[in-house]
Amino acid sequence: MRYLFLIFALCLSFAPVFAAPELRVATREIAPFVVPQGSQLSGFSIDLWNAIAAELKVQTRFSIKKNVGELLAAVKNGQADASVAAISVTAKRAREVDFSQPIYDSGLQILVRGKASTPSLWDGLMQLLRSPIMVQFVIAVALLILIPAHLLWFIERHSNDGIIRHDTYFPGIFEAVWWTVSCLATQAEEMPKTVWARILAVIWMFFAVIFIAYVTAALTANLTMQSLRGDIHGPDDLPGKNVATVAGSTSAEYLGERKIRAQSFASADEAIGALEKGEVAAVVYDSPILLYYAANKGQGNVAVVGAVFRRESYAIAFPNGSRWRKSVNFALLSLRENGVYDQIREKWFGSEGD
Repeated sequence: MRYLFLIFALCLSFAPVFAAPELRVATREIAPFVVPQGSQLSGFSIDLWNAIAAELKVQTRFSIKKNVGELLAAVKNGQADASVAAISVTAKRAREVDFSQPIYDSGLQILVRGKASTPSLWDGLMQLLRSPIMVQFVIAVALLILIPAHLLWFIERHSNDGIIRHDTYFPGIFEAVWWTVSCLATQAEEMPKTVWARILAVIWMFFAVIFIAYVTAALTANLTMQSLRGDIHGPDDLPGKNVATVAGSTSAEYLGERKIRAQSFASADEAIGALEKGEVAAVVYDSPILLYYAANKGQGNVAVVGAVFRRESYAIAFPNGSRWRKSVNFALLSLRENGVYDQIREKWFGSEGD
């Protein structure tokens, strides 16, 4: 009996040796990467880290930080073994901490209020005149007038009772252009007299009706879209606007590099709140975070505009020289190969085609 007691005590003394190691992981609340659910955490980054921890057979003790700066400081100062959330990899950050291989490809986008006020008639006209479609319209109309006008002048110039009363290029071409424009506006008072000119006139009048209908529809649709989206469609529209972003983020760095005036907030929620209150015209921040907000909590009130710019990747941060970095990279490769990574990604972001 005494020997059994000694063996039991010996096993207890060695129990900590065989227990799974515990890693201190710093994170921050930012949907959809880290989402609080009661006393637990969920989200893409949390689910992915838990899958990595299962691969490595380690326990995790999470600690919540306020922003990326605190996450990087935690691993840099040895307060955490790793930091995971939505941490963009930059050259500056890579000089201070180590990063895993990328866990998510991202970039910046722009969030604006979705319910823009109806613009005045003058503002709408100015937007229309400055739009690319108006330039295309002017070029198309010029070509569509000049080509048939020259054909009409060439055919009718020698007709005694034709609509072209001068056989010389000037002023005969002006008469041809006037008739073509009048026909385009369905206001032509005279018709050509020669057979080939009449054939040309019929073709041109038929085409003019279709062209006017198409252009009217295109210009109306373009003006409607501009009134709905406002005057911010991409990063080139940001100078001169009151823009919000998150302090210490890559978006703040981007705006600073381009001398774009921006208000920096402590969190994405605060920046988006300022947008919804009308205090700023746009929010520039990480694309997946803005898209998730616009599709969920902000649905109908805000909208993401323009394409993704300044491409960047998210990764897990480690202290320099961390022994866990290589193991985590192997675990990430394993999760990609066995399909677990794709399952987690699809859970939070949908399939690639969504």
